[in-house]
Amino acid sequence: MDTAETARDSAKNSSDQKLKVFIWDMDETLILLKSLLNRTYAEAFNGLKDAQKGVEIGNVWENHILQVCDDYFFYEQIENCNTPFLDALSQYDDGRDLSDYDFNQDGLSDLQDDSSKRKLAYRHRVIAQKYKEGLRGIFDKEMTKFWDDLFEVTDSYTDRWLSSARSCLELCSGENEELTPGTTSADGIHASITNFQHINVLVTSGSLIPSLVKCLLFRLDDLIAYENVYSSWDVGKLRCFSMIKERFGGPNVQFCVIGDGWEECEAAQAMRWPFVKINVEPGGSHRFPGLTLRTLNHYFSIVYGNADAKDDDD
Repeated sequence: MDTAETARDSAKNSSDQKLKVFIWDMDETLILLKSLLNRTYAEAFNGLKDAQKGVEIGNVWENHILQVCDDYFFYEQIENCNTPFLDALSQYDDGRDLSDYDFNQDGLSDLQDDSSKRKLAYRHRVIAQKYKEGLRGIFDKEMTKFWDDLFEVTDSYTDRWLSSARSCLELCSGENEELTPGTTSADGIHASITNFQHINVLVTSGSLIPSLVKCLLFRLDDLIAYENVYSSWDVGKLRCFSMIKERFGGPNVQFCVIGDGWEECEAAQAMRWPFVKINVEPGGSHRFPGLTLRTLNHYFSIVYGNADAKDDDD
């Protein structure tokens, strides 16, 4: 069952319960990359951060992301075939068994005919499965250690921005009475996402496949389902927000946008949703570490008048 259907069904169980949909930007919000590469993150600390180290970390991430995209997620083949979400072409997937399918010899092209869309849908199906399984089922021991070490170095350099963002997502998802977050089912697939009380959605201006890979590499995949990752590369943030409202919307559903850019701010205003602007400047509350569920609930309260907006983070 799609996470949207599960969430709406949960909300229907109680007329008083509100389903909250948290819509996150990725770069310079849940993760830091551009600000490492252009030194703006380090410069905000007035000489207390080694800017060159940040650039070096960012360069390693860029190369690693691209390598994983190409080696495991068909990116070299489908770089010019971006879609706003992974299931956008699912109607073209005929369900063929792909266990012996040769993706290197099927003649995929950039043409928008049904044959090309079917071949692209096959790749999207495989990508979705790999996303659900997670990178630890794909990487060998050496690659896993490299990834873990890179994450820890980055988290340390950014004063735990990455791990704090993840912790905030966990709190936004809500307590899970039936399944502990992070638990996997018998087949090794994350099973907790569809049982969270609330929903985390990602809308990024980057292309879709690298954005999915970033979710995996930055350890967000058990908190953001693949079907909740949207790319506004071709359609814009406002169109993505409209699709999300159509998918999740209902009388007991409320939305909040969290990001650092003007486009998501204007799109949130057009939708009449609260917008929380992330700022990398040290010492503020609208950054990681700093941003809390209490703060986000305050923004919900301003727009929706939530009775539960004063809830603690625990």
